[in-house]
Amino acid sequence: MSIISNIKENSIFASILGLISFSTILPVGNAVRLETTARMFWLWPVVHFFVGILAYIVAIICSDLFNLPALLVGAIVYGFILIFTGLHHLDGLMDMADGVMVHGDFNRKMNVMKDPITGVAGIASFFIVAIITLLGITYSVNNNFLVAIIICEMASKVSLLTTCISSNPYSHGTGALTIRSINIINYSVSLIIALILAFIVGGFNGLIGIFGGVLGGAIISIIARRSFRVANGDVLGASNEFGRMTSLLLMIISICVML
Repeated sequence: MSIISNIKENSIFASILGLISFSTILPVGNAVRLETTARMFWLWPVVHFFVGILAYIVAIICSDLFNLPALLVGAIVYGFILIFTGLHHLDGLMDMADGVMVHGDFNRKMNVMKDPITGVAGIASFFIVAIITLLGITYSVNNNFLVAIIICEMASKVSLLTTCISSNPYSHGTGALTIRSINIINYSVSLIIALILAFIVGGFNGLIGIFGGVLGGAIISIIARRSFRVANGDVLGASNEFGRMTSLLLMIISICVML
């Protein structure tokens, strides 16, 4: 029986449970309608702050308790994040890459993006983003900056929301619902909360990590506008994965500059 069976369907608590269920493999809010969940999409970075904490704990166990090599820790942590979040956005990254790389007009690019068959561009994009993210986590483990795991996971959702606030939605679908649920007010509140949490756990580098998420989302938004004119769920998924990577990259650059 669902946790929300005795909770009012349209309550804020039900919306949050729906958001957790939508974002992870935890079946705590399966009965919540997506329209109800959408009211709390702006809270995504907070939900993934806690996802990041779980990944951080996994990293601590692997590195301190089992003394595993940093590269293996990075692979386990990255794998945990992907699996715990239900592999929800990887297909979006690959589908968007296929659409961007194909030659043709906006309609052809959109059709290729929605095609269930993954092409070379999609596979290559996943490989590039995955390798950089994996090595970024590994570097964080080697340099005793494990909180980067928490920050980059939160930044992945900041990236997604940034793409939402700067994109025109496709006519229908989950992506359109997500984009329409985000406005400048709830985006600003979400960003401020993310910055505060990032500064608490990571100091100045934490702020850099959140800026990396904003940058990643802006880049994906610009590419989507040029290639498709609109954004859909695949574009938002791509923004999530790309934003995690750019967050890690900027934090690592910041650490290297200060060394």
